[in-house]
Amino acid sequence: MGFRKFAFVAPAFASAVAAETHVEPAVQPGGDIPPAFRPVAPIPKGGDIPRAFAPPRAEFQYVRREVMIPMRDGAKLYAVLIIPKQAGKFPIMLDRTPYSADKATERGGLGPWPENILSQLNAELVRAGYIVAIEDVRGKYKSEGEYVMNRPVRGPLNATAVDHSTDAYDTIDWLVKNVPESNGRVGSFGTSYDGFTALMTLVNPHPALKASVPINPMVDVWKGDDWFHNGAFRQEMISYVYSQTATKKSDEDWFTGGYDDYNTYLRYGSAGAYGQAMGMQQLPFWQRLMQHPSYDEYWQYQAVDRILGQRPLTVPTLFIGSLWDQEDIYGAPAVFNATKASPNAHLALGPWHHGEVNGPGFSLGALDWGSDTSKWFRENVMLPFLNQYLKDGPPADIARVTAFEVGTNRWDRLADWPQACMRACPANLTPLYLAPDNRVSFDAPQGRGADSYVSDPSRPVTYRARPNLSPWATGSTWRYWLVDDQRFAEVRPDVLTYTGAPLNAPLRLAGTPLVHLVASTSGTDSDWVVKLIDVYPDQYPQKPEMGGYELAIAMDVMRGRYRSNPARPSPVPANQPVTYEFALPSVDYVVQPGHRLMVQVQSSWFPLYDRNPQTFVPNIFFAKAEDYRAATQKVFTGSEGTLIGLPIVK
Repeated sequence: MGFRKFAFVAPAFASAVAAETHVEPAVQPGGDIPPAFRPVAPIPKGGDIPRAFAPPRAEFQYVRREVMIPMRDGAKLYAVLIIPKQAGKFPIMLDRTPYSADKATERGGLGPWPENILSQLNAELVRAGYIVAIEDVRGKYKSEGEYVMNRPVRGPLNATAVDHSTDAYDTIDWLVKNVPESNGRVGSFGTSYDGFTALMTLVNPHPALKASVPINPMVDVWKGDDWFHNGAFRQEMISYVYSQTATKKSDEDWFTGGYDDYNTYLRYGSAGAYGQAMGMQQLPFWQRLMQHPSYDEYWQYQAVDRILGQRPLTVPTLFIGSLWDQEDIYGAPAVFNATKASPNAHLALGPWHHGEVNGPGFSLGALDWGSDTSKWFRENVMLPFLNQYLKDGPPADIARVTAFEVGTNRWDRLADWPQACMRACPANLTPLYLAPDNRVSFDAPQGRGADSYVSDPSRPVTYRARPNLSPWATGSTWRYWLVDDQRFAEVRPDVLTYTGAPLNAPLRLAGTPLVHLVASTSGTDSDWVVKLIDVYPDQYPQKPEMGGYELAIAMDVMRGRYRSNPARPSPVPANQPVTYEFALPSVDYVVQPGHRLMVQVQSSWFPLYDRNPQTFVPNIFFAKAEDYRAATQKVFTGSEGTLIGLPIVK
């Protein structure tokens, strides 16, 4: 049996060996290392990067072009052009920015659609047949020259040969001569600081500038825009000054001493001391801020509404403001009022936060408008306006003033703004009095009374419910703080609250409320914060979480030392009634039946604004710890006491 088995297997083994004789032997003469070796693919001369590379862009709907534009003093400014990829000649929309032209044209990463790299507004302009040109202002990012914050126009504050108006002129002149796709017409636009540079194009406009759209522009930074409000310093802007002026590329990051700015600012004391701790004495603009706490010539000569109001407005301009602009709420209505003698001036007011017109505008915080208000405005007002003047389009037929009425949530066409004010308006202001028993009344109260509280700088009233994150910190809701529920403040003993009865009919407000505050302090200086509030019914079935909501319609602050002369501060006479008058921001609002009007009064708004020591010192930036003292504040009521002039219209 064993033999037979072996005999059966042996032929199979022999066959396998025979087959393997056809395999190349593994061992060759000379082994595996040749006597000489020459690379099959030598490294190319010049390396792996070609002198020119043509990326696939056939499907792209735009062309991105980088240029350096010479100025009259020899400096060259960097700009990025986004050009529609189709045949034709196009108008140019110029945005001059300190925030990087590259960043503004690389928003979402590279892709074939304008929306991949641009904001929603800018992408819509490219799709509508506009070249969008974004330029780094002098001295920032890739532009040459020296950067100066809000560089003043040539004159007492600027002895050089250049300013933003000359840089804009030279830029426009170069663009219309050197961009072959241009139709020879230019519009200026931009938001915030870029809104300020858009206004600067109007100072000495180039003949090719045919339209301008300044959005939420910085106009008067002492009265009511970025740096101060009626003399109270907006110290939450310290981090902006730091990052914007420490380096050319804004790459020196601000860092805070804690999660809650309330604790951080309180620990350092004055705004000047905090700046010193952060090394900001090295920054020229920060030094100028501290040297000019009052509304002296330094700020007056920079007020853009004054500058543009001195000459006729020759370029059709659409000023855009936001009713709840947390940064530059003063600017757009102010510059419109300074220039509205010209038929070229138009104003728009939307229900937005700062810059919200550039993107979606369905809501603001807890408020829902029921539609995309920003997109409607861009399609029905802004684009027809631009088409008329830059493309020979049909007449836009836009109103002198286009305003969104909150409450009815509709756009109104108005002949002027404000609709109600102290004088020269369609309607006068209607007094709303503070009355005894913490009431507000449209009827003048009899007699005279007063309500008091203790304002303690060691426990200042916060501007929103804590924690107070730095405006640009991760997770911050800075954009929405102006529509925060004010119940957090009502419960404090150092906030006076006055409330009216439920309304039995709609109350329409369209204009600028005026505060007439009669108050005294036991100190020699004081801040006064006044809020006009719409109180929702306790039960609100349409949106239950809004039951009892205290929505600020308008609110602002005044520093007492500037009550008589904003350029020359003076001590407040202790324990004597003093009258303070200041305007609240523009409102276009309908208080609905069943809602109640409320007024709150307080003496700090921290850490958004620096603390008033309540002891008169020459410069609050340099106040010492011993200067901060508690004070007893009295607010007087009655027929000759405190009231708010409301811009009520029918």
